[in-house]
Amino acid sequence: MKIFKLSTYKEYSIFFWLIFVTAIGISISAIYSSSKTEQSLQIKSSLNNIYLKKTLQEITNNLEPRIKIVNYISKSGDTYQAIINKLEIEDEEKKLLLDIIRKEKTLNVLRINQKFTFKFDHISEKKIIEFKIETDKKNEILFSKIINKDNFIKKKIKKNFKKNLVYKETIIKNSLYNSAISLGIKPNIIIEFARLYGFQVDFQRDIWKNDSFQIIYEEFINNNGKIIDTGEIIFANLNLQDSDLQLYKYEYEKDKIDYFDENGKSIKKTLMKTPINGARLSSSYGKRKHPILGYTKMHTGTDFAAPSGTPIMASGDGKVTKAGWCGGGGNCVKIKHNSTYQTVYAHMSKFGRGIKKGARVKQGQIIGYVGSTGLSTGPHLHYEVIENGRKVNSQKLKLPSGKILKGKERKNFEVSKIKIDVLKSNLISKLN
Repeated sequence: MKIFKLSTYKEYSIFFWLIFVTAIGISISAIYSSSKTEQSLQIKSSLNNIYLKKTLQEITNNLEPRIKIVNYISKSGDTYQAIINKLEIEDEEKKLLLDIIRKEKTLNVLRINQKFTFKFDHISEKKIIEFKIETDKKNEILFSKIINKDNFIKKKIKKNFKKNLVYKETIIKNSLYNSAISLGIKPNIIIEFARLYGFQVDFQRDIWKNDSFQIIYEEFINNNGKIIDTGEIIFANLNLQDSDLQLYKYEYEKDKIDYFDENGKSIKKTLMKTPINGARLSSSYGKRKHPILGYTKMHTGTDFAAPSGTPIMASGDGKVTKAGWCGGGGNCVKIKHNSTYQTVYAHMSKFGRGIKKGARVKQGQIIGYVGSTGLSTGPHLHYEVIENGRKVNSQKLKLPSGKILKGKERKNFEVSKIKIDVLKSNLISKLN
């Protein structure tokens, strides 16, 4: 079990203590039965006795660990059951752990690089004393066993970290993604940025060289100064040829967060304009000569050429109605968003984690990756929008607007917007 990092606590036997007490007794006796000089010599001799040293060392080295602490970091392909089966504990204890984990909603999804710590009695009963599981980079849950019972007390723990606000801006030289990466912006922030603007911007046609962007986002740092995670985008501005598209994060109701433009209008729509970032439009909706079949037929979707493995996002909230082989479409995913809209994503190399028939997905969630499966001449995404049972041009589709703040909500938003603008000014001044 080399994958485990093991720490142990030693349990000392009665034999050890007998020898130790005897040695001390001899030393004390020597002190009171001789002169000060003789006392010192006898004490030194007792402590340096090679046979005593060897005996103590041998006892200590051969002791069986009583309490084991096992640390584990999950990897691709892991399951909770597989991880727990590696532990040297009784089968009933393994079942107990699995039951506890399955009941905890925050542990529904097992992530790669998720940290686990198990503490158990290794000798007498082989039972779990406590275990700890990381729920995300900033939080973990500690389960401690109640004495003489099979119940556990649950405690949520917040890790020690510092939240920083990061401001970045740059001119787009080649692509938005590459320009953001060159600034040190994490890929997940770039994907979220693309998702937010995906409702109103076609990243393949609307962004030109020398356009620019600004962004403020959260960053979490541990006690060692290491960035452990990124948080939410607070503000963003995409400066295009003829317009500024500003987005402000705003909590309009308790625990209901959305992004609004400077006029208090939500940028969220039913569907994103493009469900992929960093791709080019390779084939539009309409009649065309099929690249493989060779005859002219209706192309009922939009093709986006991109490198294999490029993430594909769900263009809206919905339920997966198919995740499997679609003939000429290769690996495909179909999502029903509401009574009006459905979307199709074809030619995938593989599906996203947890994507299967019946799964609920959120807008912007990764559902698969670009590939060239089925009837395809190269890696690309074939994207279709179905409106009321009819396939339509996704690029010309007019979608309903999101929420518009009014009255008291609008006033509160204006206050929040001013605070963010002041924050932005302060962050910019620190850079200069």
